[in-house]
Amino acid sequence: MEGTLQIFHFDDHKDSTFLLGTYRAEKNQLDWIVGKNPQRYEMLYNIRYNENIFESREGGVLSGFKPDYIAIYNHENLSDGCHIFPCVSFTKKSEEEMSLMEYPSPQGNYIVYLLGEEIIADSINLETLIDTIKGMHSVENAPILVKGDLITQHVDSSKKTNSSLRPEPKNVVRFIDLFAGIGGIRMGFERIFEGNAKTVFVSEWDVPAQKTYKANFKDNFEIAGDITTIKESDIPAFDICLAGFPCQAFSMAGKHQGFNDDYKGRCRGTLFLDVARICDYHKPKVIFCENVKGLTIHDKGKTFKIIKETFENLGYKVFTQILNSKDFGVPQQRERIYIVCFRNDIAPESFFFPEGSKTPTCIRDIMEDAPIASKYYLSDTYVNTLKEHRARHEAAGHGFGYIIRPLNGISGTIVCGGMGRETNLIIDQREHSMIPTTHIKGKINEEGIRKMTPREWARLQGFPDDFVLPLSDVHLYKQFGNSVTVPVIEAIAKQIYKVLK
Repeated sequence: MEGTLQIFHFDDHKDSTFLLGTYRAEKNQLDWIVGKNPQRYEMLYNIRYNENIFESREGGVLSGFKPDYIAIYNHENLSDGCHIFPCVSFTKKSEEEMSLMEYPSPQGNYIVYLLGEEIIADSINLETLIDTIKGMHSVENAPILVKGDLITQHVDSSKKTNSSLRPEPKNVVRFIDLFAGIGGIRMGFERIFEGNAKTVFVSEWDVPAQKTYKANFKDNFEIAGDITTIKESDIPAFDICLAGFPCQAFSMAGKHQGFNDDYKGRCRGTLFLDVARICDYHKPKVIFCENVKGLTIHDKGKTFKIIKETFENLGYKVFTQILNSKDFGVPQQRERIYIVCFRNDIAPESFFFPEGSKTPTCIRDIMEDAPIASKYYLSDTYVNTLKEHRARHEAAGHGFGYIIRPLNGISGTIVCGGMGRETNLIIDQREHSMIPTTHIKGKINEEGIRKMTPREWARLQGFPDDFVLPLSDVHLYKQFGNSVTVPVIEAIAKQIYKVLK
């Protein structure tokens, strides 16, 4: 509970595994471990390894083993005390990677452990503990794995516990980014919370999306994959949960299967329950979710009711609102449902969603400078196919078919599949090459009909032009079609910030 002092008693953790290791004060390793580098907040502890060197030492550290806790001390000055951290995860890093992470004087390969917040624990008599472990392996001051019952024998109740090495800024807000996609929700929140924002965990199962995410967010922890396989206890403590849980199960463009939706063995419609599971364990201050408008009417509103009641039963006051991206400075018709849940003890009586600036904008405002690459212009053969396809549907009384958007108007909702690009065609008669650079049937059409580019789709979603697009177009269209409109997220985050402030 916040505001209470809880002491970590080793008696309660006799079966837990502790990595007992040292740091070198003269190399400022402690500052690196606890994240005083202004470019990072993450707390990391590392040990150097040479393949199986530790497996060959009795009591040594297995290079593929994650301890429950890590205890570090300065072996040259034991009076500095011992510092205890939960171990969240570990990765292996090369010397080059450690240099990029600004570790002082790296040599060789390392096991790097991500640490949780420092624990206020029973004070340890380091002198007697170290004397005990000296006989457990042959290398003095080498890291060693020990059980909690051994440390319990050396608890010194006469000494005051050293409680904190690196107090965080008072107002720091820790985020986790679930179903992260390419990071649009995180970007909107971090713009508002600025230097007080600290993202401590990211989960995204789609590998191409992970690549785009990593190209734009420089975290010193690995992106977690399938959230259904991750224990809530392995996720660091956090204040705000950001979750754009998959929308295909509820989308008007999908099969409307909701909780019964299955895709590649994953039940997308119930993935929001993983949000509930994690938040039930950690009890963050705020839960933020985004989804398609169709969620509100799926199964005659029953699905949406279940979702709201689930969060209410966890102890949250739930506020919801449908907002349209076109009201927030981007030329895109995109209605989405936004869910903001405040923990009951801090929940306001009311929460006011932003209305948007209503600033007029149009497709012409987001177009890239000419010349546009010829690959975005449709072939005359394909244009004729689209026209015939639309004519057939119109004759049958259907509304399906390609759509050419006026440059002084706005786009329809960009989506990741099917006719996503063909329903947002434009006519761009600015000078461009008529020589195909890809294999097409026929020749480039002379009407100037083209698809919008991935960068233009990024702008439709409010991503800045310095957002890196590292992958091929086919991946980028999917990622931006699946993403969020950043200015909408930013506007909602601003309202949340006011409540927390």
